[in-house]
Amino acid sequence: MFFSKKKQEEIISSNVDTIIGAGTFVQGDIVSQGSVRVDGRYNGDIKIKGDLIVGDKGYVEGSIEAKNVSVSGELNGNVLTKGKVEINGSGKVTGDLNVKNLIIDDGAIFKGNCVMDFAPQNNAYSAEEVAK
Repeated sequence: MFFSKKKQEEIISSNVDTIIGAGTFVQGDIVSQGSVRVDGRYNGDIKIKGDLIVGDKGYVEGSIEAKNVSVSGELNGNVLTKGKVEINGSGKVTGDLNVKNLIIDDGAIFKGNCVMDFAPQNNAYSAEEVAK
């Protein structure tokens, strides 16, 4: 699995640069060099070089560009990633995915289309940009 529960907890404490906590609503766009975790509600586009984690109670509505995406809550929007999208058992994703790898756990919900032969688009990060 991409992010086990234990791994998610490790990421929370060590590698996440931005956390939208439970009970918080944020509207707008996020552009970041690091990783983002959403445990509250977020409405807007997210373009990050790190990972996006949508926690069990998290809700995200908007287009996503990230290195990897893990969804335990709900995500409504299209996702572009050079890595993995993992929809955990409690997760729900509605939107189109352009990914390298897709993992869908038992009980997860995915409504949309998925393209797994990732071909970078003009707005996607190059390998050099991700390494910075």
